[in-house]
Amino acid sequence: MGSGLLILLQIYLLFVSFSTSALGFQTFHVVDVRAFTPRNVCSGPKDLERRVSIKPGLKIVDRHGPCSTLPPVEKLSLEQILSNDQSRVDSIHRRTSAVSGKDKTSSGPLTTSQVTAQYGGSYGISDYIVSVGIGTPSKTLTLVFDTGSDITWVQCEPCQHCYMQKEPKFDPSQSSTFTNVSCNSAQCTGISFGCSGSSCLYGVKYGDGSFTLGYYAKDTLTLNPDVIQNFRFGCGQNNSGLFGEIAGLLGLGPSSESFVSQTSDKYQRVFAYCLPALSSSTGYLNFGSSTNMSNTERTPIPQYSNPQYYYITMTGLTVADQPLQITSTVFSNAGTIIDSGTVITRLPPDAYQALRSAFRQHMTQYKMAPSTSLFDTCYDFTGYDNVTLPSVGVQFSNNVSLNLDPNGILVFNSSIGCLAFASNRDPSDLGIYGNVQQRTFNVVYDVPNGEIGFSPEAC
Repeated sequence: MGSGLLILLQIYLLFVSFSTSALGFQTFHVVDVRAFTPRNVCSGPKDLERRVSIKPGLKIVDRHGPCSTLPPVEKLSLEQILSNDQSRVDSIHRRTSAVSGKDKTSSGPLTTSQVTAQYGGSYGISDYIVSVGIGTPSKTLTLVFDTGSDITWVQCEPCQHCYMQKEPKFDPSQSSTFTNVSCNSAQCTGISFGCSGSSCLYGVKYGDGSFTLGYYAKDTLTLNPDVIQNFRFGCGQNNSGLFGEIAGLLGLGPSSESFVSQTSDKYQRVFAYCLPALSSSTGYLNFGSSTNMSNTERTPIPQYSNPQYYYITMTGLTVADQPLQITSTVFSNAGTIIDSGTVITRLPPDAYQALRSAFRQHMTQYKMAPSTSLFDTCYDFTGYDNVTLPSVGVQFSNNVSLNLDPNGILVFNSSIGCLAFASNRDPSDLGIYGNVQQRTFNVVYDVPNGEIGFSPEAC
């Protein structure tokens, strides 16, 4: 195709894209290739106060980007990120298919052999961080937040084995409000790991081999300006793995020990976040029933007998605004969760094959590149300033339809862009709606009303 004709085609498609967007949908995106590349300086979300009217708000940043206050570290390669992502997915699949027994007694030094169950997903790909305060006086610590984990934990002094972190480790002896959770308490029974004397122990072993072990404790948690008394968390004294230099984790899962459940009186088990499209941008994490749901499309949270994750009912996919021919049972037989820590959305094999086929039909003007790791639909955009992408839509129950941001359609590695979805190995494997497809959406978890809401272009 000649360059002049290609330019005319792109102008036409750009007109189609903008003209159809006024009707609530898009057929194609014409995108500057540079829009997929993070900048060297930090840029925050625009018009945040108008978009989200809830306090308090925590700023979300990518720990590898210029908005992070953590020291620069070598960012994982795309292959490493995808490998760790698969470890998390495998762990989620194991966790939802079986529950292992746990050792109830302990004495002496804490060791990884005492944690016999996989409690969390792979930790090494959790890039989104927030800052909170713990203790009295409050000490600011940087934590990864994760909707697929329940127990909040930080590294604590004295450490038997601790990795390097940016801030000083939390020292319980310097907090006037710190207490250990009693081994005989109902909260310790919920953790169900073990005891050391009269003190409750916790242990979390992640799918990538990372782990944290220590005492289960209570102290004051500060989310400026809110103060939460007697918040239960893990005080980790034996920790190792792919944690980088963060201080720990903020668990936003659905269990009784998660931050969401512990603060139900204050925030009514409602929270919202927006994950930035690029590591050079910021998003937000907010809590409370005043979260703005007025402009969101809402889909029910299905109830399952083993509610370890937030489930969501996926019903279909579109490419270039055309529904794909996928039997409804393809999604319902496996079930789907939404997870902030999984990077790439995992689809049932039949659904992924239909998406891949339709996407490739609209990308024949570009040269395909070799497959890499999870991705088998990649293109070489060397020499292109702009690319024309078919829109990709995801449908959930209650007629919720999301048109993805271009950064939710392609993942770039240099000049190579790959379709940002992957297939599960087996049709019965749980589907996972990952964070690449969630980026730039305001995602609201309204747990008491059993709904998850979405609104686009929030950050």
